[in-house]
Amino acid sequence: MAITLNFGPLLAEPYLGHLVAGLKYTAMLTVASWVLAVVLGVALATVRVAGNPLIERLVAGWVAYQQNVPMLAHLFLWYFGIPTILPEFVQNWVNANNGELIFASIAIGLCMSAYFCEDVRSGLRAVPNGQHEAARSLGLSFLKSMRFVILPQAIRTALPPFINHTVVLFKNTSLAMALGAAEMTYVVREIENQTFRTFEAYTLATAFYLAISLGLMGIGAVVARRLQTPAR
Repeated sequence: MAITLNFGPLLAEPYLGHLVAGLKYTAMLTVASWVLAVVLGVALATVRVAGNPLIERLVAGWVAYQQNVPMLAHLFLWYFGIPTILPEFVQNWVNANNGELIFASIAIGLCMSAYFCEDVRSGLRAVPNGQHEAARSLGLSFLKSMRFVILPQAIRTALPPFINHTVVLFKNTSLAMALGAAEMTYVVREIENQTFRTFEAYTLATAFYLAISLGLMGIGAVVARRLQTPAR
């Protein structure tokens, strides 16, 4: 018996509104997680090369922990475990302010910060020692030399893996459905349960993630070309 595919009902109300809401939720989760991951990753990479052996070991331990524990385990720890040790008023506030989004953003952001940290560290190692010496000879402090001289060069070098891990972060937001977060995968599953159009529903989800991932890679390629040092 031939199977008729029909995407029309899924792209009409009320399901279209659900898809748009899932898109917005995924966007918020991605942006919040990415900002946390990048800020923390750059900070960790910076202090790791400061020359303090204790701090270097602590950061290395943080990176090893985050990279060797599955993302889903991080999500469960933050959503089911961490709230049990928080004061009751904090739990109530989080529950009243979209706790799934908050804890999922923290879990994904902290986990991915380890990968961004390693990306930036590899970029820092690629910067010639002469750049460090020149910055310090100009009277710049360690933080100022990192901010104005070293980090811009390091991030330019680390941009390709940076982009790849941004795409990985975006795709990992789909794991938040395990917490009941109403991101795109969760919404698509709910639509499939209501319409019984399994192939059409998950085809839309696949197309969504593919389009956004390729878009991020395209944007990253454009940025990389603009930041590329002209040949001399």
